[in-house]
Amino acid sequence: MSRTLAALILLTASFHAAQAAPAQDEMEKLLVQKGLMARLGDTIHQATDRAADLVTAAMDSLGVPYRLGGTSAETGFDCSGFVRATYEQAMGLILPRRAAEQAAATQTINKADLQPGDLVFFNTLRRAYSHVGIYLGDGKFIHAPRTGSQVRVERMDISYWQRRFNGARRVLGTPPSTSTSIVITRDSPAPRAVRLGGTFGQAPAADRPAAPAAGENI
Repeated sequence: MSRTLAALILLTASFHAAQAAPAQDEMEKLLVQKGLMARLGDTIHQATDRAADLVTAAMDSLGVPYRLGGTSAETGFDCSGFVRATYEQAMGLILPRRAAEQAAATQTINKADLQPGDLVFFNTLRRAYSHVGIYLGDGKFIHAPRTGSQVRVERMDISYWQRRFNGARRVLGTPPSTSTSIVITRDSPAPRAVRLGGTFGQAPAADRPAAPAAGENI
């Protein structure tokens, strides 16, 4: 084999290896986060069956890309779209669309009383309840963070989230008497195919809230 041909083969192999590295890194990160299910096992088993279903459904969305206004795993999620889709799939509950509306439609609880499946809210855009995630237990929550990222698990005790923590809520399936936003109970959990289609539980076009402004995390 000539030196020129050998060099060309080596260069081609190096190029393909460089291309494969980012994909491998992302896969390793995903597997690490999937492994959290095992470490959270005791917490999940201590929760109700419905909460366990909810946490499992949420973890199934690990790695789904963030998409502003997104409500399905096929096209991507924003923070409140992820929460809404997960609750409908796992528990048959249709939450309001926006994070602040979800906070208004659910029961306020103390941070110390958080249980797997509860909602955690953060002030990330200099306004209350501008970001939402689902509490997993053991001080961790799962959420769709921002443009360019994916659904992932993070600790609530890191300084960024501690400073921005805005409150905890519990979804009961019935609206608070003072709220104009409601949680609707379906007869049964939504089929996964419906969730992935991104059209579940949508109101008629005339009744839907206006699309968020560019850059808004809903």
